[in-house]
Amino acid sequence: MHLAIRRHPDPVLRAVCTPVASFDAGLRALADAMLAAMYAAPGRGLAGPQVGETRRLFVVDVTWKEGAPDPQVFVNPEITWASDVIETAEEGCLSIPDMPCRVPRPAEIALRWQDLEGVWQEGRFDGAAARCIQHEADHLNGVLCIDYEAPL
Repeated sequence: MHLAIRRHPDPVLRAVCTPVASFDAGLRALADAMLAAMYAAPGRGLAGPQVGETRRLFVVDVTWKEGAPDPQVFVNPEITWASDVIETAEEGCLSIPDMPCRVPRPAEIALRWQDLEGVWQEGRFDGAAARCIQHEADHLNGVLCIDYEAPL
């Protein structure tokens, strides 16, 4: 399965995604195809709407460019806590190429999500992982980095 990355202003990027209900081979194939598209782009995260899928799913690998790949798949993610410490940093988006934005985000978050088997997981993230996860979670709600501040 080859997936094309949708570009702004494609209306699918503004869709509020629906929860994933079916944890089957099709979902695993979609996640694998999303990871392949993300690595090829090359990016560190990719959300369902960016490939035309309006389901609550995103993939992330924040360290692969510096070392070994560590792909993660987040299904039906929910940010359950965010630190009061806000850090502003530059973000890029595969759907808005060549338009980095400075975005303020909590420095650390707690996340609850399902894995590809439908089992609930919980974790805390900081640094680049927290920023990337928040960026991709925004996509699931139709929010883009350009909504925070004008592009640089």
